[in-house]
Amino acid sequence: MNKVLARKPPSSFWIISIVLLLWNGMGATAYFMQVTASQAQLADVYSPAELAIIQATPSWAIGAFAIAVFGGLLGAIGLLLRKSWARVIFAISFVAVLIQHIWTFFLSDFLDIVDPARAIMPIIVVVICVFEIWYAGNGIKRGWLR
Repeated sequence: MNKVLARKPPSSFWIISIVLLLWNGMGATAYFMQVTASQAQLADVYSPAELAIIQATPSWAIGAFAIAVFGGLLGAIGLLLRKSWARVIFAISFVAVLIQHIWTFFLSDFLDIVDPARAIMPIIVVVICVFEIWYAGNGIKRGWLR
């Protein structure tokens, strides 16, 4: 049986894993804030046009948001536990991000009402998702994850 020997990961692995845990924790916090906020609280933060998009968000997009953020959080925990399943969880999270972005970029008026600088955050999320999948795969290849 060819078993990959577990190797001790470098210090950078722990730093990157903690940063990813914090990043995904912020995503989970943003999800909770959005789904638990009252209309008055949302109106204090968003323009009327943005609020209309939030109110019109279909349940499948909200569900994808939940899967994306909690999948990312679970994947980051998997990294810290040095588990190879973290890669699969990050991939599931990435698919959920893409599904969520179908609403954001193609089915809502988001790009019509926000300043282009605000549209960069969803792109950053996609880039980080791709990095997470790659990094977990790299960890498996190097024997850091079992």
